[in-house]
Amino acid sequence: MDLNYHRIEKAISYLHEKFREQPSLEDVAAHVNLSPFHFQRLFREWAGVSPKKFLQYISAEHAKGLLLNQLTLEEVSHKTGLSSSSRLHDLFLSIEAMTPGEFKNGGQDVVICTSNQSTPYGEVVVASTQKGVCRLMFVG
Repeated sequence: MDLNYHRIEKAISYLHEKFREQPSLEDVAAHVNLSPFHFQRLFREWAGVSPKKFLQYISAEHAKGLLLNQLTLEEVSHKTGLSSSSRLHDLFLSIEAMTPGEFKNGGQDVVICTSNQSTPYGEVVVASTQKGVCRLMFVG
């Protein structure tokens, strides 16, 4: 199998294991024996997103589970490896288009609008809040 496939697989495993430490691009690149520049390009090619965005997705999923278990925003920030609740807030806005508090409250009072759109890859449903896109799903 392709050497690059194994490198990306190793990087993804590392990110899942170490996300609470919020490893830098340099840390992950060193783990797979590549320069940060080459690793960034290769990861984006294979995963479709940057290593930083991938780490944000992992962190957000972990944080959502903790919020559903009724932990405070400070506790969730700490257990996710973020330096403050403001970083958690920024993470949620960029990934979920809502605040962690809105998520914790089950989206109460959050208005989500949907629309159908055509793309070169097929029909999609776009869901968004006042803060941005929160979901994109292919129809079919």
